[in-house]
Amino acid sequence: MEHSFWFATLLNKLLGTAVAALLVKLHLPPADAAHPIPNYLAGEILVIIIIIVGALILRPRLSVSAPGKFQLMMEWVVEFCRSMVDDVIGPSGRQYVGLIGTLGILIVLCNLMGLIPGMESPTAHGGLTLGCAIVVFIHYNHQGIRHHGFAGYVKHLSGPLLAIAWLMLPLEIFSGLFRMLSLSVRLWANMMVGGLLEGIFTPLIPLLIPALLMALHIFESLLQAYIFMVLPVVYISLAVTEEH
Repeated sequence: MEHSFWFATLLNKLLGTAVAALLVKLHLPPADAAHPIPNYLAGEILVIIIIIVGALILRPRLSVSAPGKFQLMMEWVVEFCRSMVDDVIGPSGRQYVGLIGTLGILIVLCNLMGLIPGMESPTAHGGLTLGCAIVVFIHYNHQGIRHHGFAGYVKHLSGPLLAIAWLMLPLEIFSGLFRMLSLSVRLWANMMVGGLLEGIFTPLIPLLIPALLMALHIFESLLQAYIFMVLPVVYISLAVTEEH
């Protein structure tokens, strides 16, 4: 059994019995009935709570004339996401800034959680990264259908030539599934390997190695979050683009 950190222990104490009973009814019995909520899921829930609390704190303090440091930081995040979307999709893509920004903040905080002693990055578990990738997959296909219509989106995926549509459509479907898998695996593998390296090398040279690994962890956390933001923008662009 993995060692539960404090928030996972709290959730299991409050909700563990109900969650375990629900999983049994769904024919998905937990490996540990006393601790059915794993660390990575508890970590994700904690990050979501932090984001919600941060939004509730920020909203009544929004000011045009005298913005605070927190507001300025979040405005920078919004502008960064807006610039990314404008560069790839154009101004019409600003409706997707909320999704891209939320994904970025969620993943950055989940990645950086591994720096806190006794905690681990929820993104080092494939279940979380796959869940985020599925959300992206559903969203950009929904936007494609919304933009073209169902029949139009199928035609869009089938390519410009009817003669090769029978080949292009299965390839596009496979490509979409592969995008989802690669988006998930890329983030999961990088964060998992980073955690393993810290666990292996930190005891060897307790001062220098941890500092270097922490710096690498921060860099990797920001880089992987950026990749997880920019790729969905590209996928949305491909889904809503018009054939010429």
